[in-house]
Amino acid sequence: MIFDCAIIGGGPAGLNAALVLGRARRKMVLFDDNKPRNAVTQESHGFITRDGVKPSEFREIAHRDIAKYPDVQFRPDKVTQVTKENEGEITFELVTEVGESYRARTIILATGLKEIFPSIPGIRDYYGKSIFSCPYCDGWELRNKPLVAITETEHAYRITKVVSNWSKDVILCTNGSDKLTPEQRQALKTKQISVYDQKIHSLAGANGLLKQIKFEDGSEILREGGFLAMPWKQATTIAESLGCEINTHLGIVTDVLGRTNIPGVYAAGDMSVNGPAQLINAAAEGSKAAIGVNTDLIEKEFI
Repeated sequence: MIFDCAIIGGGPAGLNAALVLGRARRKMVLFDDNKPRNAVTQESHGFITRDGVKPSEFREIAHRDIAKYPDVQFRPDKVTQVTKENEGEITFELVTEVGESYRARTIILATGLKEIFPSIPGIRDYYGKSIFSCPYCDGWELRNKPLVAITETEHAYRITKVVSNWSKDVILCTNGSDKLTPEQRQALKTKQISVYDQKIHSLAGANGLLKQIKFEDGSEILREGGFLAMPWKQATTIAESLGCEINTHLGIVTDVLGRTNIPGVYAAGDMSVNGPAQLINAAAEGSKAAIGVNTDLIEKEFI
């Protein structure tokens, strides 16, 4: 059997793409090994009608919605290899971790991104509980608390400005990096935002709730939460192996309907969007990629 589309990744982008393609009567298969990046997230915010939903609950609701459409199949497996075939009409062979093989006319890559954490001992213990990556997702819950912006990147000034929207008690920790310009430092000083350039020795707290930041020089400061700006990388190498164009932010280059530079290959969600990594944005990207797939299949079928 050759599927019309194979979706790799069962996050909000992949799930919404499956919904749209199921409603378009396309025979498709969705691969999901159930290891989402937001597994540490307690609640997801900013999605109208689903504000505060737990990621596991969101998945359950999505699967129930999609199950109404008989042409959608789910496979709880990880795709490890995708090969483009050129026998007549272009198809793709997908091989999974357990060695099963599938063929599809098109594929949607929705495997997302992975964080590259700074070398701060114990920081993962607080991530998703009191330290987050997106103020628009979790800023409300930390409003008016003493917060910290932590980053070793050139985005130090930007993330600190954004965090200050939710609290006027904000500090910036660069963890030994120096990516601020003199003008940026002066602007932060004018706003009474202190910059701590010394390396962070450790974080203190309980049950994932931050209480204190300890520095290598022996100083420390009380904080109750914060935001982390860090680099990202593609969660898999499939896009690279297929020859997809990657932009300077390590995202896959797509057009408005998720098409990559490789015919038949589409991308959706965090792996192709250089913007806020919100649930609602990823779902919308999945919908657009699905419409791109169906539009192009219709055009082929009319030739």
